[in-house]
Amino acid sequence: MASSSSARYAKHRRIGEDEEAEEAEEELERFDDFTIASSWERFISEIEAICRQWLADGPKILMQKGADCVTPFENLYMIKRELKHGKRVYSMEYYFMKSAKGKNSYWDDDTHSMQLSFGVDEFLMIAPLSASGVVLDDPESTKLLSSVAIALSSCGSNWPAFVPVHDPSRKAYIGIQNLGTVFTRRFEADRIGSQVPIRLMHLEGLHELFLSKFVLSSTDFPARVKVHFSMKLTYRTPEYDYDNETLDSEATESLTENEVASHPKKQWDDDCPWAEWYSAEDPVKGFELTAIWGERTFEETLEMAEVENASSFVADSWFLHPVVSQYMVDDSIGKFVGFASQLHLLVNAYESSAEAQFLEDFVADTSGQDNSKSTTVPPPSVIDRVMKDLFSDEAGNSNYMEAENKYTRAMRGAPADSLFGQFCLHALWFGNCNIRAIAVLWIDFVREIRWYWEESERLPRMKSSSTIDLSYCLIHQKLQMLAICIERKKSVSHEKGAGHKDETSNTKEMHAPYTQDAPLMTEDMHEERLHAAEAFGNAIGLSGQLERDILSSDMSAFKAANPDAVFEDFIRWHSPGDWVSEDKVDGNSGWPPKGKLSQRMSEHGNVWRKIWNDAPPLPVSEQKSLLDPVREGEKVLHYLETLRPQQLLEQMVCTAFKSSAGILNKTTYGGFKLMKTKMDQLYATMASTLKSLQGNSDISDLAGDLKRLCQVFEHIEKLLILAASVHRKLIDAPRLAQAVFADYFNYYLPKMGTTLESICYEKEFTTKEKVGMHERDAVSNLFPPPTANQSWRKVLSMGNLLNGHEPLQREIIFSVQERISNGHYSSPTPLCTDDEQIQTHRMYISGTSNDLWVALSVTSWD
Repeated sequence: MASSSSARYAKHRRIGEDEEAEEAEEELERFDDFTIASSWERFISEIEAICRQWLADGPKILMQKGADCVTPFENLYMIKRELKHGKRVYSMEYYFMKSAKGKNSYWDDDTHSMQLSFGVDEFLMIAPLSASGVVLDDPESTKLLSSVAIALSSCGSNWPAFVPVHDPSRKAYIGIQNLGTVFTRRFEADRIGSQVPIRLMHLEGLHELFLSKFVLSSTDFPARVKVHFSMKLTYRTPEYDYDNETLDSEATESLTENEVASHPKKQWDDDCPWAEWYSAEDPVKGFELTAIWGERTFEETLEMAEVENASSFVADSWFLHPVVSQYMVDDSIGKFVGFASQLHLLVNAYESSAEAQFLEDFVADTSGQDNSKSTTVPPPSVIDRVMKDLFSDEAGNSNYMEAENKYTRAMRGAPADSLFGQFCLHALWFGNCNIRAIAVLWIDFVREIRWYWEESERLPRMKSSSTIDLSYCLIHQKLQMLAICIERKKSVSHEKGAGHKDETSNTKEMHAPYTQDAPLMTEDMHEERLHAAEAFGNAIGLSGQLERDILSSDMSAFKAANPDAVFEDFIRWHSPGDWVSEDKVDGNSGWPPKGKLSQRMSEHGNVWRKIWNDAPPLPVSEQKSLLDPVREGEKVLHYLETLRPQQLLEQMVCTAFKSSAGILNKTTYGGFKLMKTKMDQLYATMASTLKSLQGNSDISDLAGDLKRLCQVFEHIEKLLILAASVHRKLIDAPRLAQAVFADYFNYYLPKMGTTLESICYEKEFTTKEKVGMHERDAVSNLFPPPTANQSWRKVLSMGNLLNGHEPLQREIIFSVQERISNGHYSSPTPLCTDDEQIQTHRMYISGTSNDLWVALSVTSWD
C-alpha cells in the first residue's frame, strides 16, 4: 500500500514537472483536488506545507513566532507542530540555529546530541505524540521517514529528517537528507547497552568498525585509507566520601578496635571558621576534566593503539568543569542549612516576640494550648551543656575578632566573641531557635550571670575595660557595666593618689589635682540625663544631681591640692572659657593672672560658687565614689531580668547577623574579587536593614525586610562556601581557581534575587574553563592514583589513563573525505568545482566499556 501510494505520488510529480513550463502563468490559480487523494498523500502534503512555511519564515521570524530555546543550548531553537494521520497524532519538531555554527565546533558544550552524532546543524524530528516518543515498529518508521523525505524533497529543503525507533535496549534514530539532485546522505544510529564486545572497547576495534561500513572486501579500497580522527575524553575525579572515611592501615595499627570506631571523622571544612557551629556539605563534589584531541589523519589501524596508549597530557586542549552539589542550584528556599537558615528561624521568633510582655509568658506550660502553636524545648541536659560552654573561661576568644568599620558599627550588635555575642550564636543552634526555647535559654543565662555577681566572680568573655562602648547594643553595654561593677565591688582599696601634681611648671602657683573618673553610663542612662537636663532647664550646664556631685568632687580635690585657692583659680583650671584674661600678650604676666569671670559666672546667686563654698577640701582617696558598684550592678540585673521579649529579640537579631557575617568573613577563599565585593555588599545591606531595629520598631513592617535579608545572606553564604572549596582544591592553580569561581558566580548571579518566591532554576551549570599548559600538573593532582583496597576500582578496559583512571566517557569522530571529481562521486552536472570535498562517511562513537552509542552518516550518489 505504501509503495503504490509512493509511486502514484511520484507519477503526479513527474506530470507536474513536464507541464510546469507550459502552465507557469496558470500555476498561481491552480488548486489540487484531494477528493481522490489517499490519507497518506494528504499527510505528506500537510508536512510539506508546514515545512514550506518554516523555510519561508527563517530563523528570525520563527523566534518571533514563539520558537523555544532548547536548554541548555543558547544557539539552538525549536518550533513544533502537531498533525494527525489516521488514528495517530504526531509531533513534528524543527531544530535550527540562531546563528551559523563555526567549522569544527562540535566538541563545544552548545551542541545538541543529534548535531554531534550526525554532523548537522538543522534537523527535523517526527515521532508519535506519546510518553515514550518513539516509533513502535519498523513499518511505521519507514512510512514516517518516507513521508518526510518526499515532503522535504518537494519543498527543496536540505534538512535531514530523523525518526526515533523503539527497541527494548536502545533508542536509535534513522534519517535521510537530500543534497540537491546529486547526493543523498543517510543516517542511522544504534546502541549497545551492556556487554560491549572487547574489540569495541579499544580504538583499534572501533577503527575497524568504521572501515567495515564501506570496505566490503580487501579489493574495494586501497590498503591505506586516510581516516580523519578526533577524540574527546571526559574524566571524573573520584568522589571523596568524608562521611564514610576510614583510617589507613598505618594509622590504625596502634589503635584498638574501640578506638578506631570512636575516632573522629575528618570533614572537608574542619578548619573553616563556621565549623564550630555546623558542618557544610562540600559544594564541589568533584571535577570533570575534558581532554580534546584535534583532527588528525591516520592510514593504519595499528596507529590507533599508539593513540590509546598515549598520555592525556599530549591532548591539544584541557577543560575543567566543577561538579556542583544539587543544593547549590536547588530552587527551594531554605533547604540549605547554615547561618542563613538559623537566622530565618530567629526572625520568625522576633515576629512572635510581641505576643507577650514578659519572657516568662513563653515558658509557661503549653499543654492546654493548641498543639500547632506549642513549641518544644531541648531537655535540661542540653541547656546545661550550652551554659557550660557559654561561661567557660575563654574571654576574648580571638577566633571571632572582627574588624570594626562603619558597617559593623551601624549594626549595633555585640562582638561575636563577647558573652552576649556567644549567647546569640548558641541560640541560633539551640533547639529550633523558637521564641519559647530562646526564653528558656535567656532565663537560665541571666540566672548564671546573677551567680557571678553575687559571688563577685569575673564575667567570662568580657574584656577588662574601664569604659563602656556605646556603639554596641544595650545588652552588651549592660554586661560591660556589670563586669566593671564586679571588679570594683571586690576591690579593697582604690589606686588613687592623695597628693597633687604640677600641671605645667614650677613658676605657677596652682596644681592640677587627681580627680575621680566620670561615672560610667550606658546609653539609656545618658538619655535619662538628657531628659533631666531638659526638665531642669540646663542651668549653667548642670542637668541634675549627678553633675552637681561630679562638680563638687572636682572642687574638693582642687581645694585639697591648692589650699589657698579661690573660686577664680578653679574656674581658670576647670572652665577656661569662663575666664576673661587681661594679661599682656608678651607672656610676662605676674601672679595672680589679671582678668575677670565671665558674665554667667559673675551673676548673683551663681550655682557653681554656691557648690564651691560648700565643697570641703578632700583628696579623691577620701571622697565617696561617684559610682556605687552595688547599686549599679543591681540595676543591670534588674534590666536583664525584666527585659521585654521584643527588646531582647531586636538586639539578638542585630548581634546574630553581625556575628554570623563576621565568622564567614574570616574564611580563606583566595581573595576572589567577586566574592569580596559580595561580602562588602552583604555588610552594607545588613547595616541598612538592621538600622531600623534600633528602638521601638514596628515588627510587622520589619519582618519582611529581615526575611529578604536572610535570603540575601543565604545566597552569599553558599557562594562563600563554594569559593572556599574551589580555592582549597585548586590552591596550586590560583588563576584557574578564580576563573572557575567566576564562571559559577556569573551563572548564579541572576538567581540572587531578594524575592521570597521560589526561583525556577531551569538551566544547568555546564561552563568549562580552559586549563593552561602550566596548570595541567595541578589539575592532574585532582586524580590521585587508586589504591588496591578502594571499592570503586574496577578492571581497566580502556586506554588513555590519567593517573590510573580511565575516562568516564570517550567520544570519537571518524570521517573520510573525497573530492567530487573522484570515483563514483563525480557529478555529471557542474554543480560544484572539482576541488570541492565532501564527507562521504562519518561515524560518531560515544560510550564506555559498558555502554556504546554509534551514529553513522553516509553520502551516496543518486
